[in-house]
Amino acid sequence: MQINVSGHHIEVTGSLRQYVETKLERLERHYDQITNVHVILRVEKQGQKAEATIRIQGGDIFAEAESDDLYAAIDMLVDKLDRQLIKQKEKMKDHKARDTIR
Repeated sequence: MQINVSGHHIEVTGSLRQYVETKLERLERHYDQITNVHVILRVEKQGQKAEATIRIQGGDIFAEAESDDLYAAIDMLVDKLDRQLIKQKEKMKDHKARDTIR
């Protein structure tokens, strides 16, 4: 899994990049066919925002999260991505099961 972390109005430090990579490793437990992850961290007037696009076989998954703390936004983002990956995996499993029944 290739992880790209970029910042918008923020400098992405080594510790911030390491935190994002550590959190995203958790996603591979549920779905091991992730090819690329692009994370954008933003600082805005109202708060701090994290968004990510995951490329998997069969499409892309996008999520975003906003919080006063950037680390909390990253945690919420990974939770959203985790739920979406589990849902996508279930869809793929159901689709394959229907094909074998026919």
